[in-house]
Amino acid sequence: MSDDFELDTKDLERRMDGAMTSLRTEFASLRTGRASASMLEPVMVDAYGTQTLINQVGTVNVPEPRMVTVNVWDKGLVNKVEKAIRESGLGINPQMNGTIIMLPIPELNEERRKELTKVAAQYAENARVAIRNVRRDGMDQIKKAKADGMSEDDQKFWETEVQEMTNLHIKSVDDALEAKQAEIMQV
Repeated sequence: MSDDFELDTKDLERRMDGAMTSLRTEFASLRTGRASASMLEPVMVDAYGTQTLINQVGTVNVPEPRMVTVNVWDKGLVNKVEKAIRESGLGINPQMNGTIIMLPIPELNEERRKELTKVAAQYAENARVAIRNVRRDGMDQIKKAKADGMSEDDQKFWETEVQEMTNLHIKSVDDALEAKQAEIMQV
């Protein structure tokens, strides 16, 4: 049985990649002083009695670097969309123009930039924890196989494989954090 052990490294890698994808999504929602359609992704609108994503009630565009527009398809929802944006905590003041809601992106002050870098660091730490949890699952599988009679050489081989994969993904998180913090602090 010991020779038959094959660690599912593809599954571990997929789960670690999932943590990276989640981190990128969280980073995209951070406002950096530049307009981005993705910053509205977490905003939910009370439409037709249910919470709906903003991109399902209108078209989100970025016509210029410091402006996001939402072209609401149903005139009856314009005020609800505007209210959802105002209450979302993004710190943006929507301006109405018929069915189009314009969102001018203000410059970030130094204090707000520092706050955002701390938030980015927290997102990165959450991704690191998720990656380490996947590593722990892989190591647990190896320990179980060792108890079932795997050789010590095989154990060392698989532990090294899992650790190298973990180190690679942690480095990706650190690189992504460094790039995001530089983007946030850029004036």
